[in-house]
Amino acid sequence: MKKYNTILIVSVFAYLMFALTAWMGIGKLEMSRDNQYKIEINRAYHSLSTGTDVDKLDLRSCQYLKKVSFLPAASLEDESSTDAFYKADNQLSMDTRSLFVDGHFKGLLRFDYEEPLFETRSLLIFVQICLAVMGIFLVGILLYLKYQIILPFSRLSRMPKELAEGHLTGVVKEEKSRFFGQFVWGIGQLKDALYISRKRQFELEMEKKKMLLSLSHDIKTPLNNIKLYAKALEQNLYENESKRLHAAHQIGEKAGQIENYVEEIIRNSREDILDIEVKYSEFYVEDLINRVLDTYKEKCRLRLIELNINSYENILLKGDLERAVEVFENLFENAFKYGDGRAIEISFYEEDYCPLIRVFNTGEPVTDNDFNHLFESFYRGSNSGGIQGNGLGLYICREIMRKMHGEIFAQREENGMAFVLVFSGE
Repeated sequence: MKKYNTILIVSVFAYLMFALTAWMGIGKLEMSRDNQYKIEINRAYHSLSTGTDVDKLDLRSCQYLKKVSFLPAASLEDESSTDAFYKADNQLSMDTRSLFVDGHFKGLLRFDYEEPLFETRSLLIFVQICLAVMGIFLVGILLYLKYQIILPFSRLSRMPKELAEGHLTGVVKEEKSRFFGQFVWGIGQLKDALYISRKRQFELEMEKKKMLLSLSHDIKTPLNNIKLYAKALEQNLYENESKRLHAAHQIGEKAGQIENYVEEIIRNSREDILDIEVKYSEFYVEDLINRVLDTYKEKCRLRLIELNINSYENILLKGDLERAVEVFENLFENAFKYGDGRAIEISFYEEDYCPLIRVFNTGEPVTDNDFNHLFESFYRGSNSGGIQGNGLGLYICREIMRKMHGEIFAQREENGMAFVLVFSGE
C-alpha cells in the first residue's frame, strides 16, 4: 500500500509540475509578446527625450510602432488640439507619455502601435510537447499497474477457489510484485496450514477409530462376563447363597470396568479437540486494539452498538498477537449473539504486576448453572436457543490464554457480562 501511495503522490506531483511548466511557458510567451512593442516605444521615447524632432523620427525599423504624435505643452489648454491629440483615427493601440527634455516638460507624446499577434505556432508546439510527455507518463503508469497489479491479481484470483475445492498440495508460485508478495506468502502459509491441519485431522480420526476399536474389544470381555453371570442367576444355576453373591459381585466389578472404559472414551473425546499453536512473543496494546477496531468498529456502528475504548498505556504484552485477536473476536461475537445490543466496553488495568483487559457487554447475566460451565467445550447455555454456535468459543479463548501463560475468567454484572483477560507479567 505504501508503494501505491508513493506512485499516487508522484503522479499528482508530476501533473502539477507539467501544469506549472505549461502556465509558466505561456506566461513567458505573453511577456515576450508584450516586450517587443514596448522596446520600440522606449527606443523612440529615448530619441525624442534627447532632442530629436518628432517629424525626423525614423520608424522604418520598427515592426509594431506605426506613428508618434506630439502635443506641445503650450497647446494643452486648447481643447480642440487636445481632443485631436487623443482622438483615435485608426484601429491601432495607443500609449501616451509625458516628454521631458533636460528636465523640462515639453508636452505629451502619443505612440500608435500594432499589438503583436500571439505566437500560436510556438504555443501549439509547447502544448503538444507537454501533452506528449504527460501521455507517455500516463501510459507508463497504466503499464506499471497492469504488470504490477492487474496481471498478478488475475493469477491470484484462482487461488481461493482452489483452496475451497481442497487443492492443498503444490507450491504457490512466488510473485515479484511488491503489492502481492506478502499476500502470496500468506496464501502459501495458509495452504500449508490447511494441509497440515487436514493431515492432523486425518491422523486424529485414525487414532480415535483405533482407540474406539481397542476399547470396544476390551469392553466385550467384561460385558460377556456380565451376561453369563446374569443368565446363571436368572436360571438359578448356583446352589448356595455364597455363589450367588459372588456372581453379583462379579457383575458389579465388570460393570465398573465398563464404566472406566466409558469415562476414558469421554475423556479422550474432550482432550485435544483443537490443535492450537501459539507463537509466544511480545506485542503492544495499541497494535492489539487497532486490529480489533479494524474488524469491529464498523460492525458495531452498523449494529448501533456503542463501542467504548477506555484510556490505556501502550505497554508490551506477552503472547501471540494473532491469537489474542482471535480471543477478542470470540468475545465480540458472543456479545453480538447474547448481549442486548446496547454497548460494549473495553477497559484496562493491572493487578499483581499482570496487565488485565476487561471486555464488558450489556445484557442479561447468565444463570448460576450456565456460569459454572461457561468455558467447557461444546457447552451451550440456556439462552442459546435458536442461535447458531457449537459451544467452543469460550473454550478456545481459555485454551489460547493458558497457552500464552495467561488466563481468562468471567464476571457477572447486574446489567451484563464481563470477561477479564489476564496476560503474563513475566
